[in-house]
Amino acid sequence: MKARVFVTLKNGVLDPQGKAIEGALKSLDVPGVTSVRQGKVFDIELAAGDAAHAQAALKVACEKLLANMVIENYQIEI
Repeated sequence: MKARVFVTLKNGVLDPQGKAIEGALKSLDVPGVTSVRQGKVFDIELAAGDAAHAQAALKVACEKLLANMVIENYQIEI
């Protein structure tokens, strides 16, 4: 089973890398850029037989390793 996990900074957490990307895009004259927030994407393959078990395993993985729960949110897509 394949899954994708998105990890992003929580609202209100400063994102200096996002600001740097935003500035670079503006300096490259990319039109319409008003804000950039960066994050992480993990493509994971699991041996789980059903989506519920995969979701539960990935939730544990996110909360223990993939995301810093103090400053980041995560979203799982199976």
